[in-house]
Amino acid sequence: MPELWLPGAEIHDLGDHAPTDQQYPPKAIAHITWDRNATAAAPQDWCTYEDLVNYFTGSGAGDAPHLVWDPFSGRTAQLFPADSRSKSLLSPTASPTRTNRAGRVVIQIEAVFFPYCRYQGRIYPRLVDTPCAGWDRIHAWIASWGVPDLWPMGRPADFSGHRDETVWESVGGWYAHAHVPFNDHTDPGSWPDLTAGPGIPGSPPSQQHPAPPADSSPARYQVSINGLAYGYGAHGYQVTAVGRALVARGYGAHYRSGPGPDWTDADTENYADYQGSLGYSGQAADGVPGEASLNRLLGYLPGQRTVSVAHVVAAAQTDPGAEQGHRTYGAEVALVEQALADEGLLDQRWVDGSFGTRTVSAYAAWQRRCGYQAGAADGIPGQASLDRLGSAQGFAVTD
Repeated sequence: MPELWLPGAEIHDLGDHAPTDQQYPPKAIAHITWDRNATAAAPQDWCTYEDLVNYFTGSGAGDAPHLVWDPFSGRTAQLFPADSRSKSLLSPTASPTRTNRAGRVVIQIEAVFFPYCRYQGRIYPRLVDTPCAGWDRIHAWIASWGVPDLWPMGRPADFSGHRDETVWESVGGWYAHAHVPFNDHTDPGSWPDLTAGPGIPGSPPSQQHPAPPADSSPARYQVSINGLAYGYGAHGYQVTAVGRALVARGYGAHYRSGPGPDWTDADTENYADYQGSLGYSGQAADGVPGEASLNRLLGYLPGQRTVSVAHVVAAAQTDPGAEQGHRTYGAEVALVEQALADEGLLDQRWVDGSFGTRTVSAYAAWQRRCGYQAGAADGIPGQASLDRLGSAQGFAVTD
């Protein structure tokens, strides 16, 4: 099964998932945000990606798409999984279909763009005049969901509407918002070429998701998930965490040493084996993590190496009494647990992001190592002991 979440996207899951209507063919819907009205004579400054993400995750959640895409940087936010409907189309009672659901998938993309926007001093009349950074990655992911590379009502070339209910109900492919029956918007006006391959101008290499090479050699590119790098050449504690989790699950056959903090071909090959165990195949099982598979492997998404005292105290007070495996602040707790494991105080298998009773006991042992006694070594982190652990294991501590 393809990834529910676009690899490398910033995930802002709005919840409220709902199934699509499977009797219709798969579709993708192209939008632009068109948040300002500008002209050639009166261009306006581009509205930022952050502003639009904040809008769709706030007051505009009722109109949210699957993807919010910045065509200048390639940054992409995902708000709904691929198999859920999103909410960017009108779906009046008079419509024969529920337009947001009329397909095996109905994946909607909002490019953060309006005609004649000004970005870094340059004016862009059409979306296709931008770098369209990251487009190949989005296109490949949507194609993996069975959306064919065709425009049943024609590739958008202007802001005129063309709507045909019969075509909409019977033909899968890409539709402009201007093509959707019972809607009145006429965007996007233009859209990148569906035949464009990896490496189009402006696509950051770290955000590309190319197909595996013909010689089946391990994939050698990176993605960024929650601000950390994964894939060949990535370095950091998160790489070690992935490797150890793979070994714990029985997917470490390609290691000759390690795992360690540097992502090698062995990490890629082991991760590909793990992806295959989840039912992924082809490009989706090339050994470079996607957010969904990484979350399934670790139970959390690693973050920057900063730990809040207040957060881990809350976790230490909450997780032991909650259901097994409960994670109050999973990414930060996992950092503390890994540090305790590296100090020889916690078995590696309990590095799971849950500050349960074993972690409390291990932290109490750390406190005793720091010289605390009796009630002062209760397993609940304090500023001083956490600072010492952070200094020993390389993470920063905040209030």
